[in-house]
Amino acid sequence: MDPSDLAAMLARRVQEHLEDIDGQPIFWRSAPGDGAPVLYLHGVPTSSDDWVPFLERTGGLAPDLPGFGRSSKRGDLDYSIPGYERFLERFLEHVGAERYRLVVHDWGAVGLALAQAAPERLERLVVMNAVPFLPGYRWHRTARAWRTPLLGELVMGSANRWLLWQLTRGASATRGPLPREFVYGLWEHFDQGTQRAILKLYRSAPSEVLARAGARLGEITAPALVLWGDRDPYLPSRFADETAAALGSGTVRHLDDASHWPWLDRPDVVDLVADFLTAKRD
Repeated sequence: MDPSDLAAMLARRVQEHLEDIDGQPIFWRSAPGDGAPVLYLHGVPTSSDDWVPFLERTGGLAPDLPGFGRSSKRGDLDYSIPGYERFLERFLEHVGAERYRLVVHDWGAVGLALAQAAPERLERLVVMNAVPFLPGYRWHRTARAWRTPLLGELVMGSANRWLLWQLTRGASATRGPLPREFVYGLWEHFDQGTQRAILKLYRSAPSEVLARAGARLGEITAPALVLWGDRDPYLPSRFADETAAALGSGTVRHLDDASHWPWLDRPDVVDLVADFLTAKRD
């Protein structure tokens, strides 16, 4: 790493915030950066913990989405694509961000709903192994269980830290489960509130809802990078190419030695994302 990059990273101390937004406690992390802030959106079942190395590199904002991490997990919240779109609009208003850059992973794809609603606000976009807002996606086995009433509750009720650690074997490109510290951090916030939010989110999104949610992806004209760990057991790599095609201006980079959380297999993914986000527009 260039010494100037190291100095900039050291200057970007990640801060933690917990404030009320529309009467709900919302946790997020932030770090100073240049230009429009980067909005980092995590997936299921993680939190803004995912984004600390990225924030140190680029600065930006990383909320714990409602239902996850340290944010509100109230039972009557709207855990659906439109519900998260409304939350993100209010979050950006709360922090005073008019324009932004966007990085989404897994269910962080809800940020694409926000981007389609006002594409002129978006300056750059990175999509990493995200839930496809496209026709033709069929939920993976675990998600199908979650979407099934009663079965989903039974699956959630049987979860424990050791089982979660073992289940991650399929989500790592290297032999064995994901790093223990990653899984243990995930488990720390995998309480009944998060489990309930996951069930509601998945049950709100049959295939036809996902397809409709991406109907206006072509209206996003900001430069886009679709970065995909091809060994993902949940999201087939063909959706990287289909997402880029739907965006129209998307560049695809396949990582054949990475899985669902590509930066865990390939730490250089942090640099790849940072380089794209800070590049000057052609």
